[in-house]
Amino acid sequence: MLQVATDDGTWVLPPTRALWLPAGVRHETTATGPTILRGVYLNPTQCPVVWRDPQPVAVSRLLAELLLHLGRKLTPAEAKRAQAILPDLLEPVRAVTIHLELPADERAREVAEALLVNPADRRSLPAWGRHIGASARTLSRGFLSGTGITFTRWRAAARMREALPLLAAGRSVSQVASAVGYDTSSAFVAAFRRETGTTPGAYFRAQ
Repeated sequence: MLQVATDDGTWVLPPTRALWLPAGVRHETTATGPTILRGVYLNPTQCPVVWRDPQPVAVSRLLAELLLHLGRKLTPAEAKRAQAILPDLLEPVRAVTIHLELPADERAREVAEALLVNPADRRSLPAWGRHIGASARTLSRGFLSGTGITFTRWRAAARMREALPLLAAGRSVSQVASAVGYDTSSAFVAAFRRETGTTPGAYFRAQ
C-alpha cells in the first residue's frame, strides 16, 4: 500500500487505487511494505485530462495491464498509441485523504501526540483534560483552532491512518476495529464509510 503526501494531505492507496498528480505538484511517496511502484508521465500540453488537483482513480484490470505495457521498452509510435488510451480509463473515485496537523496549543498537542502513538485510546476529552490538567473546553478549542477540525474528527482520522495498513495486510475487520479503538465492527465500518464512501471490503477489492 502506498501513501502519497502533498501539501493538501496524504492519500492512502491500496493496489485498487492510483493517484493522478498534475504537473508541478510536489509530493512524497512512501510504502508500508514491499512494493512495486509504477508511474506514467504525460506531457501536459498533449494530455486531455484537465484535473487541477490530485485525483484518485480506480485501477481496473485493463488500466493495470496498460500501465505494465507502458513500462516496457516501446517505440515512440507504440508509446503514443498506448498513451492515447490512458485518459479514457481514468475513473475518478474516492480514496482516503488523511491530513493530520498537530495543534499549536501545547495541551491539545500532548493529547494528539498520545493518540498518534495509541489511536485505540478511548478516553473522552474530559478524561484527557483531567489527565493533563486542562478543561475539555480548552482542549476542544485547541484542536479546532489549531487543526481546523474537532477532536472527534481528528481522532477518527488518526484511527483511520492506523487501520488502513492493517486492512491492507489482510487483518480482519473485527481485528482492525479492536486494534484502533472501536467497540464493534459495525461502528468501524460506519466510520470507514464516512471517510471513503464505501466499505473496507469494497475499498480493497480488485476492480
